[in-house]
Amino acid sequence: MRRFLLIAVPYLWLLALFLVPFFIVLKISLSDTALMRPPYLPQFDWATGIRAFVKDLDFENFWFLTTDALYWKAYLSSLRIALISTVLTLLAGYPIAYAMARAPEEWRPTLMMLIILPFWTSFLIRVYAWMGILSNEGFLNQFLLWTGIISEPLTILNTSTAVYIGIVYTYLPFMVLPIYAALERMDESLNEAAEDLGCSRLSAFWLVTVPLSRNGIIAGSFLVFIPALGEFVIPSLLGGSGTLMIGKVLWEEFFSNRDWPVASAVAVVLLLILIVPIVLFQRNQQKQAEADQ
Repeated sequence: MRRFLLIAVPYLWLLALFLVPFFIVLKISLSDTALMRPPYLPQFDWATGIRAFVKDLDFENFWFLTTDALYWKAYLSSLRIALISTVLTLLAGYPIAYAMARAPEEWRPTLMMLIILPFWTSFLIRVYAWMGILSNEGFLNQFLLWTGIISEPLTILNTSTAVYIGIVYTYLPFMVLPIYAALERMDESLNEAAEDLGCSRLSAFWLVTVPLSRNGIIAGSFLVFIPALGEFVIPSLLGGSGTLMIGKVLWEEFFSNRDWPVASAVAVVLLLILIVPIVLFQRNQQKQAEADQ
């Protein structure tokens, strides 16, 4: 009985916090457009029965998404920004993780604390802080003008560059920590053996260190890509109106247009897109767990 309860708890958690809300959103997405109809109204009328419930459902809202280029452009733009941001985060995060793993053991807790320290501050406050740094009168432009590198302020805020900076900064710990965990477990004598067999230090790094840290790279890439794809706050505050991402479109449909069925259809399609990297991530985690055993 105790074992059954232990197994049932995560399934009940999944049912209450994911499956039930998802089916409510799915039902709204299959309903006729009803402007200003809040989603917390009952989605099932027991008096009319299941036949009437099913009869009212259709794919009109999903068909509408295919006829308006705005949604396809938003999905493709989100995929592009998420992919580029993931690559940039990997390029920035791998050297940091490598330096942490090769640092003296007594320094590693301090370095680890520096990586997770930003999480002690509100996510929204950190993004707002970047607005002060990247604006025309911000700290970055003032520093560059003071050093003489530029003669007039650069326009960074409200551009795609600001979005990439915000995403890389925000999700950098999600990339660093899995790679650091993989590198810390690696036996350094493998690199020494490769160098003894004729490899240069760079070749040993490429042929030994990088393959052995593959699981950390894959885990970190998924942990950055998945939330970046549906990001709303960063493109809204740093990207301005010129940056098109599906998270912003979703917000506009829900809270500006009050078109709950179309907004729900956008959310369902976004979730279907996210299922692919989530399944791949779970398979990678399962393989890693089996390899550790």
